[in-house]
Amino acid sequence: MHRDQSPLRARSAPELVPPLFLDLDQMLDEFTRLPIRAKFRFDPDLAAVITVEFLAGRGPSLIWHIGRELLYCGLTSMSGSGDVRMWPTLSKEQPSSWLLMESEEVEALFELPTAQLAEWLDVTYRIVSAETELDRLNWDGFLMELLDGPGAQSA
Repeated sequence: MHRDQSPLRARSAPELVPPLFLDLDQMLDEFTRLPIRAKFRFDPDLAAVITVEFLAGRGPSLIWHIGRELLYCGLTSMSGSGDVRMWPTLSKEQPSSWLLMESEEVEALFELPTAQLAEWLDVTYRIVSAETELDRLNWDGFLMELLDGPGAQSA
């Protein structure tokens, strides 16, 4: 979806699905991996979107909002287009997927383990099904933010 520059944040209400912490590898080039930890959060009120926070060892964390369906489909097949894409690796030993995120400023490729993410996403779908994930969305607020941008005042 996009890098976080908006007020879309997980609410502080009691979490039905605890955050998932995963150890990923950021591919700096075809031979160099940089281990990084990521925190995946699910908000039932914004069920179609998973908040992923890449926890930096030094400096600020980076937050992206990624479609839940994109992540789920990317565990087994090519998923997404544009800024975020995900697809399974060819390795049979330890199932994993590639997650590619692009913006005007940066491109990042991560390898992430699929088993834990698949189990966690299954739990989110038991809480809010794919068919009902947009039912709780505040469409007016969402569209206002989309059209005006974060923090913009309407005329």
